[in-house]
Amino acid sequence: MTRIENRPGGTGVAVTVRGLVKHYGETKALDGVDLDVREGTVMGVLGPNGAGKTTLVRILSTLLAPDAGQATVAGYDVVRQPRQLRRVIGLTGQYASVDEKLPGWENLYMIGRLLDLSRKDARTRADELLERFSLTEAARRPASTYSGGMRRRLDLAASMIGRPSVLYLDEPTTGLDPRTRNEVWDEVKAMVGDGVTVLLTTQYMEEAEQLASELTVVDRGRVIAGGAIDELKSRVGGRRLRIRPADPLRVRQLASTLDELGITGLATTEVDTHSGSVLVPVLSDEQLTAAIGAAVALGITLASVTTELPSLDEVFLSLTGQRASVPQSTESPDALQEVAV
Repeated sequence: MTRIENRPGGTGVAVTVRGLVKHYGETKALDGVDLDVREGTVMGVLGPNGAGKTTLVRILSTLLAPDAGQATVAGYDVVRQPRQLRRVIGLTGQYASVDEKLPGWENLYMIGRLLDLSRKDARTRADELLERFSLTEAARRPASTYSGGMRRRLDLAASMIGRPSVLYLDEPTTGLDPRTRNEVWDEVKAMVGDGVTVLLTTQYMEEAEQLASELTVVDRGRVIAGGAIDELKSRVGGRRLRIRPADPLRVRQLASTLDELGITGLATTEVDTHSGSVLVPVLSDEQLTAAIGAAVALGITLASVTTELPSLDEVFLSLTGQRASVPQSTESPDALQEVAV
């Protein structure tokens, strides 16, 4: 079957999803999902547990068939051209899925051969990736002796064996300690620098901020918001003015005065005792000017005045009604996840 070219007019869209539906009995895991991912970017897919994130990844990697809708990845239809598609994608699931009885090098060599690389090319590619992911010294040791972070890096290396143009990362840093999480982020950034398109599912807001250029928020199988990070922040929470008096003892006086004057409308000010500042919700430049004017009228000397957007965690809470997950560190995840090869 011929490849479907998915770049009309040079739009550079690597992933296109339209009306994707998937049922599990009476439950709609996906309920008409639409999505576009531009080439060479990271699209972050956010959502609470059970939102449909992993189901979306499994359909786009040909591990599940949708009940309705269409999707193309790197120009290939996920239903009609699964063989061709598997050769241009990589997948890293929530837990390392390498064969722990085999040494790291043999894991990579085996996957290379499964992807129809010649023996020579599979050996060369395994050596290259072990070096890139700082695993050369452990290459001949069984993967069972690797730390959690090393297994995760080996798993990422395995997903890159076939030089995929599109890489799916399904909550890739689940259970990793902060140092290893940063190492994984660095590798993902390097991949994108090489031109790889990444679809990242995560519940960690810091991860999304670090890696994604655009976000799609899903909940109960539906897309409920999407766009650039700052765009979502502006749409959901508006701006906040952070006023820090030179005298920390006058913080509460300023907050009370702003509330009494009704400058922020129905919203109330917040006192950040840690930084000694007042947080003022502002929807207009007039409110911003009035808040600063009130401080000056009180004779309060200001140490600093800054505007800021709400945190991504606050955006997530506003959109889904749930707080984002807090990363939990572990060095020995037991579960394994399938890998499309």
